[in-house]
Amino acid sequence: MPIVSSTLTFNMIPSPLTITPVALITGGARRLGSAMVRALHAADMNVVIHYLHSETEALALKTELENFRTDSVLLVKGDLCDAETPKKIIREIAAHFGRLDLLVNNASSFYPTLLSDTSNEQFNELIGTNLKAPYFLAQAAANDLIKTEGAIINITDIYADRPLKSYSIYSSAKAALVSLTQSLARELAPSVRVNAISPGILLWPEGKNISKEQKLMIEHTPLKRIGTPDDIQSALLFLAQDAHFITGQVLCVDGGRSILA
Repeated sequence: MPIVSSTLTFNMIPSPLTITPVALITGGARRLGSAMVRALHAADMNVVIHYLHSETEALALKTELENFRTDSVLLVKGDLCDAETPKKIIREIAAHFGRLDLLVNNASSFYPTLLSDTSNEQFNELIGTNLKAPYFLAQAAANDLIKTEGAIINITDIYADRPLKSYSIYSSAKAALVSLTQSLARELAPSVRVNAISPGILLWPEGKNISKEQKLMIEHTPLKRIGTPDDIQSALLFLAQDAHFITGQVLCVDGGRSILA
């Protein structure tokens, strides 16, 4: 689905000058993150791409996007489990663009953790990337988002409501992120809207063929297919630019799986 370029309309103070909104997307260099970066950039936003290990992909994406619009991309590197990283990222954005209008908490760790052998390090990483980082990024960005009357969009998961066997820490962290979305929506109102997107089956792990289990998951999805990054792009743009009277909500983009018993 082509991304139609349009100007994001936040409730900003009127100005005689054209103001370009700025979006921060964590984990924005690859896969779903890069799709969201492209959608927001095509919607005439300047984008801040956070990454940790994917420097090559981040640099390539920056080059790709700045072929369309120069000086429109900032790269920021950092471990979001480090307590100082969120504050450092927000300072870099303020120094480079001077504003922040949208925070997309997309970065996430995802792997199984059996109760019998889960380590403390695994627990801390899964809780850190999926819950701690969104919280402290929201804390660090709050004043800037209040000034621009901006928005926060958290990327949750269908497993927040339907925990996946052997992924108990990940599923619990995503459930907590849903609660955080609702809590921050109350705390940051009326200036900042806080919502979430809950994807269903979207992208299979890289380098693996579709298994029998995955085919069964598709069969049990009412729309009988997996989603695509285009589906998430549409939801993202809706919540970012059109949902002026929506906050504290989770938009399920899952082909109907969330309505099944």
